[in-house]
Amino acid sequence: MSRGQYPSTRMRRNRNRAFSRRLVAENRLETADLIWPLFVIEGHDIAEPVAAMPDVFRYSIDRLLQQAAKAVELTIPAIAIFPSIDAALKDDAGSLARDGDNLVCRAVAAVKSAYPDLGVICDVALDPFTTHGHDGLLDQGEILNDETVEVLCEQAVCQANAGCDIIAPSDMMDGRVGAIRAALDAAGHQNVQIMAYAAKYASGFYGPFRDAVRAGASLGKAEKSTYQMDPANSDEAMHEIALDLAEGADMVIIKPGMPYLDILARAKAEFGVPCIAYQVSGEYSMLCASFEQGWLDRERTILEAMICFKRAGADAILTYFAPKIAVLLRR
Repeated sequence: MSRGQYPSTRMRRNRNRAFSRRLVAENRLETADLIWPLFVIEGHDIAEPVAAMPDVFRYSIDRLLQQAAKAVELTIPAIAIFPSIDAALKDDAGSLARDGDNLVCRAVAAVKSAYPDLGVICDVALDPFTTHGHDGLLDQGEILNDETVEVLCEQAVCQANAGCDIIAPSDMMDGRVGAIRAALDAAGHQNVQIMAYAAKYASGFYGPFRDAVRAGASLGKAEKSTYQMDPANSDEAMHEIALDLAEGADMVIIKPGMPYLDILARAKAEFGVPCIAYQVSGEYSMLCASFEQGWLDRERTILEAMICFKRAGADAILTYFAPKIAVLLRR
């Protein structure tokens, strides 16, 4: 081929040097994109490893405060607090969820007292508190939707009273966002945001998390398919998101993350609202196992996964890698 036959447009020119690649990058990852999920447990001076999640721990409140300090130092804007409740404190109704002095509420109050500018997100669902491990009230094998919503409203108000900034209903009960919004407003918490788990799938990627909050053993082989979404469905997710937005959700979560990038992209394109991806425990543990075997490059793969979320439309990402990513981004 003569030189005159070479293309005038060469896509590789913009890729040729590192500075140029940075200039033309269509998406960028920042520490401000990160939300760090943290597990809290009763006791003092405890950092208990989660067996299925390398480098993830259940922290007593005093040790949780150390992690909150790290988040502030790394400029991670928000943490999400999940409780690991002692089995002796659970019952079929998840009664402890409605107690304003429960583990979550005390943890929230401690973090907000020490670090008032750090965002705190609280999960609203009953599975950490119930003996059966389901997200709602159970009657002869059936999840009771409306009765569960009443309990969730009380749980949300307790968390807001403790100082929670963002309520994140993950239960997937019908109508719970509107009911929680009304309950929060009635309690004087008009400015507390709702980050709805609008498209939460009945996924096999949740196992390590359920162990971390000690709900997996209670649930056993039971399914959550009557309230969490079928992985086969995409249009249904858009319907769920539309309903939650109409009921007052300020932002929506798509969960799991990477296996559902198509749902994330559709949600961002169709609604144009803040969309949050959750890189769930199974995704995290799967990557960690590959890193430990030397099959994948740790730093490169973690950052690539994050930019995939951004490319698909994520405004923020819940990830257990958050502190690692924050350090990498400082380099």
